Amino acid sequence: MLQSVIPAVYPILKTSYRLDFAQIGLITLTVQLTASLLQPFVGIYTDRRPTPYSLTVGMGFTLTGLLLLSGAPSFKTILVAVALVGVGSSVFHPESSRVARMASGGQHGLAQSLFQVGGNTGSALGPLLAAMVVLPRGQRSIAWFSGGALLAMIVLARIGAWYKGKIANRAKAGAVLDERHARLPPRKVALALTVLIALVFSKYFYLASLTSYYTFFLMSRFHLSVRSSQLHLFVFLGAVAAGTFTGGPVGDRIGRKYVIWCSILGILPFTLVLPYANLFWTGVLSVVIGLVLASAFSAILVYAQELVPGKIGTISGLFFGLAFGMGGLGAALLGRLADATSIGFVYKVCSFLPVIGLLTAFLPDLEIPYKSRRESTT
Repeated sequence: MLQSVIPAVYPILKTSYRLDFAQIGLITLTVQLTASLLQPFVGIYTDRRPTPYSLTVGMGFTLTGLLLLSGAPSFKTILVAVALVGVGSSVFHPESSRVARMASGGQHGLAQSLFQVGGNTGSALGPLLAAMVVLPRGQRSIAWFSGGALLAMIVLARIGAWYKGKIANRAKAGAVLDERHARLPPRKVALALTVLIALVFSKYFYLASLTSYYTFFLMSRFHLSVRSSQLHLFVFLGAVAAGTFTGGPVGDRIGRKYVIWCSILGILPFTLVLPYANLFWTGVLSVVIGLVLASAFSAILVYAQELVPGKIGTISGLFFGLAFGMGGLGAALLGRLADATSIGFVYKVCSFLPVIGLLTAFLPDLEIPYKSRRESTT
């Protein structure tokens, strides 16, 4: 919720600071790169030395960034503020993903989906709250969201205490679960990771076109107001939140590779039609795309964790980092493309990205469905 306030207030920032689309893309690039570059290193460190209270520290960075953003006097200060929000995300995600897996009871996909659906639900609420709070009261009202960050720090301190008491048991249970996945030759692991990275690229480049520029696309093509376009963005992000929940538990039951197939390649017909649809069908198509595409990441993440057993923090940091980095890079590049051409042209180009889903054919079958794992351990 706190992070999604940033793209939700882009129309305000664009008007107040007279920004062009390239500068809007640079804001997204800054927050996403700081949220991505540090994550693998945080994950490597926490694999060697778990750090339960890093969750609270990460949220503290986010709180500081929001307060700075609310009173930023210049574009450079905006970049510093969103960078702090990104650093908070970088510190938070690797260990929080480990905590979700620790609490899963063996249903790793379900746990990751629940964890991520919390984030996506917050992302959907961000634009709605921005429309209700920031638009009528101005940029300084962003500071009100810091109260949410403070509350989150209190909750995360309690979770950190629980995590600290479970570290020894987690290490023992993690070793047992990792043995249930055959270790593949390094070349196969490298190929599979390369394919997963390409799929993350496809997913988050396309999502960047919607999360960063959907409001501008609607205002340009259908002449909607800022408030109406943000409500459409809220509906899309709500569909993303709902779709996030389905990927994990379905992957636990039928296998994550099948979920990856359907979620990436399955949206291709809808993305191809979206740039040419009327307002009603644009809303319908965006909901379908959000529902289906969002189911991919929890399946990809848990698949990667099982591909490289014993490296939960490293893999979580790498793939969360890639997700944010690809989103930021996509926003920056697509912003430049929009300045050089048009927002409509950006959506026509991005409509072909799901074709990359064909690479899923190169992923090995390595999963043991949750039902089989449960039967074999009882």
